[in-house]
Amino acid sequence: MAALQKIRNKGALLMIVVGLALFAFIAEEFFRSIETTSNDSKMQVGEVLGEDLSAQEFQAMVDEAAEIAKLQRGVNSLTDDEMTQIKDQVWNDFVSYKLIEDEAHKAGLTVTDAEVQDVLRKGTNPMLLQTPFVNQQTGRFDVKGLQDFLKQYEELRTGGRQVPAEYVEQYTMLYHLWQYTEKNLRKQLLSSKFQSLMANSFVSNPIAAKMAFNDRNQESELALVAVPYTSVTDKEVTVTDDDLKAKYNEKKEMFRQDIESRDVKYIDVTVTASEKDRNDLTAKMNETYARLQTAENPASVVNTSKSVVPYADVPLSVNAFPSDIRVQLDSMSAGSTKAPYYYAGDNTMNIIKVLDKTQAPDSILYRMIQVTGKSLDEAHTRADSIYKALEGGARFADIAKIYGQTSDSTWMTSRQYEGTVIDVDGAKYLKALNTTAVNGLANVALTQGNLIIQVLDRKAMTTKYNVAVIKCPVQFSTSTYQSALNKLNVFLGKNKTLADIEKNAAREGYTVLEQKNLTSTEHSIGRVGGVKDAMKWVFDEAEVGDLSQLYECGSDNDHLLVVAVTGVHEKGYRPWNDAEVKDYLKQLVINDKKAELIMNRAKAVKNLAQAKAQKGAVEENLADVTFNNPPFISASGAVEPAISGRAAAMKKGQFSGAIKGNGGVYFFQLNGQKATNEKYDQAAEESNQAQMNLRIMANQLSGDLVREGKVIDHRYRF
Repeated sequence: MAALQKIRNKGALLMIVVGLALFAFIAEEFFRSIETTSNDSKMQVGEVLGEDLSAQEFQAMVDEAAEIAKLQRGVNSLTDDEMTQIKDQVWNDFVSYKLIEDEAHKAGLTVTDAEVQDVLRKGTNPMLLQTPFVNQQTGRFDVKGLQDFLKQYEELRTGGRQVPAEYVEQYTMLYHLWQYTEKNLRKQLLSSKFQSLMANSFVSNPIAAKMAFNDRNQESELALVAVPYTSVTDKEVTVTDDDLKAKYNEKKEMFRQDIESRDVKYIDVTVTASEKDRNDLTAKMNETYARLQTAENPASVVNTSKSVVPYADVPLSVNAFPSDIRVQLDSMSAGSTKAPYYYAGDNTMNIIKVLDKTQAPDSILYRMIQVTGKSLDEAHTRADSIYKALEGGARFADIAKIYGQTSDSTWMTSRQYEGTVIDVDGAKYLKALNTTAVNGLANVALTQGNLIIQVLDRKAMTTKYNVAVIKCPVQFSTSTYQSALNKLNVFLGKNKTLADIEKNAAREGYTVLEQKNLTSTEHSIGRVGGVKDAMKWVFDEAEVGDLSQLYECGSDNDHLLVVAVTGVHEKGYRPWNDAEVKDYLKQLVINDKKAELIMNRAKAVKNLAQAKAQKGAVEENLADVTFNNPPFISASGAVEPAISGRAAAMKKGQFSGAIKGNGGVYFFQLNGQKATNEKYDQAAEESNQAQMNLRIMANQLSGDLVREGKVIDHRYRF
């Protein structure tokens, strides 16, 4: 009871303590929630229609597209530029489809399985023609070939079909390719439905069609007098802020930007090889040249030389080699070696040794049987037996069936393997194909087993070369790079503001460059690539006037970059007093006031002779002027639609009066009109008008959908 009484006496204090503890607990969870949300947002690549796209999801999409690209191009890797293009394409496709999918859903548009099957049966969709399931005789997509493949893949997946390990990998790659194609085919069909709906919403009519035909085919001849705005000095007109604001309100839509941007100034130092670096490489190439001339194994010399062109012991056409190598091959005989030479086109030192020249087919029709075993010896023994059986008259198809393989033939062209990295097994395989006669057999021993190959046909015999190429870029050394880095660091240490940098840069051999309106969707600053960290600083951290750290960047890590932010342009309408906007408005207002001044002086002008007497007047004759083809006026340096419009409404012999244009004030007399020989086709003209209106709408709709979809792009952070 005593304890209970104490609790009652301290009730108020306990309520406060409990309340504070409860608040602390809630606050902790609240801040943890904020931190989690913040971390999640940092991992978002972008957002469309309120739907986030995480970095992991985006990377998976990029990886999938990259693998498909490599499979379709027959290469093992992609360049940095190719990967950048794929990332952009994946993002653009994601955004475009999400926006169209939303609009299609509102309109009740869907793609059914029956519609997909119908497209497969027709077999003419361009997307389907990029798959391996194309009938080479008809040039159409082979739906039965696809169905057979999917059945075989299912048997393989469930263990009902036994094939060599290499086949499993090929089947899996083809299956992924088909999944990717089918997914994108459905997207394409939905997009096409939406576009068709839009297209059918735009129609023309006989009156508009006839007007459009006349606008294109009624040609006018004009005797023109131009009074360019440049004939009036800027001092003769006065521009006020009120003038600029009025013009801004008139042209405001021109100044809307849908993505924020930055103005930056920067120093970019490109590190290049020093004279010592060049001399060192020349000495190394001379040593390599001597070794290559006597080497029994050219591959080892090429590999140790760090050549960017790997050696393949395979006859290759000239198309397989870099352009500077190609032009040398015809004049070189087998066994000859070209001494080191410099090629400025790719900044490399080069050595060429032609090991052999031969006539070989560009296209080969063949079939094969893959032979494996519990051990390599077993595979070799089994392959020898198969080879002897075939030589003894056994049917290729029958033996292939015994080993669970088809005897289907396929064409191999030089283009399919030239330009790829060819390993030792690949070289043996290709060498056998190139050297085996028609109907001949080859037993090729590989590291994982054997291939029994039968060549069925050979076409397009051409000269092929077995060539060892040593191509070494002229690169800067570590000491050269470090010297450039130290020099720039010392300069930045003494000049800590943009003003100081601009004042002293030239004295130290640096140039301060400027880029206006840099957006986060760009992949470079100026011409410098590989600037991810710099872009993150520019858009996430920097304020106007800030100077960045020194960034080591460039696609080849050969650039040193320091950046200063000089302006920030938020998403939306740029203000009238923005420097770029103001300059543009000022020129428009100046032209307006000059036009007013010129036209006031010309109030009494009633004919061409009086127009010629105006101050600054220049004469010019124009022919073939149509409403759709505005003339370019040499005197003012401007294209003038106003002249086309006035001429189309006049009759022969009439005088135009004063016309305000883009580059001056104009007067002209219509001396003649004629029609072209084109015949009027009302149906075709109406169709053209509808298509033109659709294109205009599509451009506007694309921008509107992006704005309404509240698209956010944070890819630069990743």
